[in-house]
Amino acid sequence: MSAPLHADATSVLQAWTAPDEGQESLRRDYLDHLARHDDAMWRSCRGGHLTSSALIIDPTGERVLLTLHPTVGRWLQTGGHCEPSDASLLAAAEREAREEGGIADLRMLGEPVRLDRHQVTCRAADGTRTSLDHLDVQWCALAPVDAEPIRSAESLDLRWWPWDSLPEDTDTSVRTLVAASRSHLLA
Repeated sequence: MSAPLHADATSVLQAWTAPDEGQESLRRDYLDHLARHDDAMWRSCRGGHLTSSALIIDPTGERVLLTLHPTVGRWLQTGGHCEPSDASLLAAAEREAREEGGIADLRMLGEPVRLDRHQVTCRAADGTRTSLDHLDVQWCALAPVDAEPIRSAESLDLRWWPWDSLPEDTDTSVRTLVAASRSHLLA
């Protein structure tokens, strides 16, 4: 069941040109993880699994949409686990962005912006929780003019933030994604 999504992730990462040596090292690590784990796309891979996320940007390019994650308790981009219905990593990021941001007509940019590996406590299908790595592939999504986000049950809050005025408790990985996305859009 995971073969098409696994193949897509491998293809995306093989084709992606990392912007620096740190990202190149992660790209190689992700590809190695995919080569070693047939279930690398799913929660069942307790050695870590790929996830897909998107930073939603308003059409003026002045603000980003962040969600206050109920478990983590911090402002994050939209994103999460891949699902069997996802045709690609990009489709997974788009689905998550639509679900968590409530904006239907997003325009996804066609290549990843960056990669981020972070440790989380993740629940398995049987309900047990394990500390493992999320190997996140991060994308940009452009919202349509006058987009009004709608908070889902997966969020404590949902809010537009100016590029340069992110919440004080925003972690480094989100700040790095925001900066990389801004550079990506200006390139």
